[in-house]
Amino acid sequence: MEAAAPEGAEPGSGCGGGAEEPVVSLAEVLAENEELEKEARAVLGGSDHERCSYSQGAVKRQALYACSTCTPPGGEPAGICLACSYECHGTHRLFELYTKRNFRCDCGNSKFKNLQCKLLPEKGKVNSGNKYNDNFYGLYCTCKRPYPDPEDEIPDEMIQCIVCEDWFHGRHLGAVPPESGDFHEMVCQACMNHCHFLWAYASQLAVPPLTKVNSLEGEGVFLKVKESEEPKKEIKKESGVEQQEMKEEKQMEQFNEPSTSSGSACPEVVTKNEEPACKLKELQSKPFLNKDTATFWPLNWRSKLCTCEDCLKMYSELEVQFLTDECDTVLAYENKGTSDQETERRDPLMDTLNSMNRVQQVELICEYNDLKTELTDYLRRFADEGTVVKREDIQHFFEEFQSRKRQRTNRMQYYCS
Repeated sequence: MEAAAPEGAEPGSGCGGGAEEPVVSLAEVLAENEELEKEARAVLGGSDHERCSYSQGAVKRQALYACSTCTPPGGEPAGICLACSYECHGTHRLFELYTKRNFRCDCGNSKFKNLQCKLLPEKGKVNSGNKYNDNFYGLYCTCKRPYPDPEDEIPDEMIQCIVCEDWFHGRHLGAVPPESGDFHEMVCQACMNHCHFLWAYASQLAVPPLTKVNSLEGEGVFLKVKESEEPKKEIKKESGVEQQEMKEEKQMEQFNEPSTSSGSACPEVVTKNEEPACKLKELQSKPFLNKDTATFWPLNWRSKLCTCEDCLKMYSELEVQFLTDECDTVLAYENKGTSDQETERRDPLMDTLNSMNRVQQVELICEYNDLKTELTDYLRRFADEGTVVKREDIQHFFEEFQSRKRQRTNRMQYYCS
């Protein structure tokens, strides 16, 4: 939910002082910012930062914000696109909503009493297709608390449900989430009750949650759900991707009733006379557990959902047609943003570095470290205040930075051997 601040340079890591010169490449220095760039792409993705998205209609997925200044709690909820957050609400208090699906920008419509969109003034009064929740008031999870929460001292990861798109504390999901790298999507408790058919798939596809046990000291210890010894021996015979898929299937058999068969046997059960074959009916014909918890799903699990006529009708009635669309995922959105940037991206800094000698390279690294540390501290103030960084703010920062640099240069002389 919130982009993590990059780690600044360690104290005393400047180039002067007579200390032994650290052996570091610029590639290593730049790598420190890679996580920050990834999180920026996760939020901004393929969103346009210059043009209001209203003219595109209900955008399949885009970065959204809610303006607490224009639509405070008690009023009608509204969402604005990335470009409008910069141009029309730059000095306002904004809630970052990450991404939402099938949403049309509200900026300047009837929900904004005293504001007209600067980028696209001609808009309809309301967007009837938009869906809203408490996130638009800065409240999240079943506990309806803000994020970050100044009163919550428990460190906890926030996870977004792919159905309702609300954000939840890991401890409020009814089950202990697996490690973040072990699953790609989550469906919350309420949405599992709404989409009850998913429990039949969970027995074969879902990633099992962690199991909590108590240590002698009384503190909670979390363990992964383990398979029996016999399935382990079978898994060792597999290799590559097949080995991982087999492991997940065996884990889910333990989560299920003993009579549940493995996924590999499912195709043999289908009768050719059935018209058409329905994966869901086949799974529902076998015992499976239905628990009051959230579920956690691996990569590409959506592609395994049935798309027969009856199931498609059910998805439509439940308003979850997007579940069968692989392009609906946040991962697909992030990949699109990354791909678009990589197409146009060149690394002028590395080109410049390769044309320099060692002394010049060291000096450039030192300057880069100073710039990164000061810029990070400067931008953190905007994040803490919940305001948007404008072009004038960046210009002011670099003017001040250049002034401080000239003062340091006049006071210091660097010697390089």
